[in-house]
Amino acid sequence: MSYWEELERPAPDSVAVDGVELRRGARVRLRPRSRGDLFDVVLDGKAAIVDALEEDTDGNVLVAVTVEDDPGRDLGERRQPGHRFFFAPEEVEPLADSAGPAAARILVAGVGNVFLGDDGFGVALADRLARAALPAGVEVVDFGIRGMDLAYAMQDGYDAVVLLDATPRGEAPGTLYVIEAQVDDEAGLEFEAHGLDPAKVLGLVRALGGRPPRTFVLGCEPRTRMNVDDEELVADLSDPVRLALPEAERLVRSLLADLTTEGGIP
Repeated sequence: MSYWEELERPAPDSVAVDGVELRRGARVRLRPRSRGDLFDVVLDGKAAIVDALEEDTDGNVLVAVTVEDDPGRDLGERRQPGHRFFFAPEEVEPLADSAGPAAARILVAGVGNVFLGDDGFGVALADRLARAALPAGVEVVDFGIRGMDLAYAMQDGYDAVVLLDATPRGEAPGTLYVIEAQVDDEAGLEFEAHGLDPAKVLGLVRALGGRPPRTFVLGCEPRTRMNVDDEELVADLSDPVRLALPEAERLVRSLLADLTTEGGIP
């Protein structure tokens, strides 16, 4: 087997530690053996969440974790250095609830331009959800018009993605839709780095070599439809769209409940 084939070899789904099968989402206590550097000293005894199991070229399984009380834990979940740590299985102790099923990772992405009237619906809804209590494993991010960032984020191991977006379909302003998105391979070839069309984002994920996760759009029919060439920009939602936000939040919560129920994400 070549070096590159070794790197692509999938790691196991679980590893046995003290008779407990650890999987992504399990809680562990860190017990570094060497205490040879500052991180070993600081992290000793900390509670952490298993983010992934990885295997090196020698066949050794490593447990990648994020620390529970790390204020930058979300950076670790995005695989940023300094917030994601690796330990041998014998350097972690399963905690009491470690054997439970791993929570599904779901990205809720607010998209749209807040200076184009109702196009800011997704961003406004993401702001409401970011301040609410949501199921474990759910991450809310405001992507605005950063379509390229969203395409890369969708390749980061999420089980499902929920896009929040203004969605004109010819109904009355404020009408809400829940749509399961389909991949448009050709759309990805015309993608604009600072635009954000859900179908094109899914196409770009595939064009970049990734496999889009199951993706839903929580859309709202806009009343105001503007573009960046208009002489006057509007940073407020119209009344019908603003009044639809509470019901939109309820629909997202209902969708998340379905997705985080065992068997909700095939």
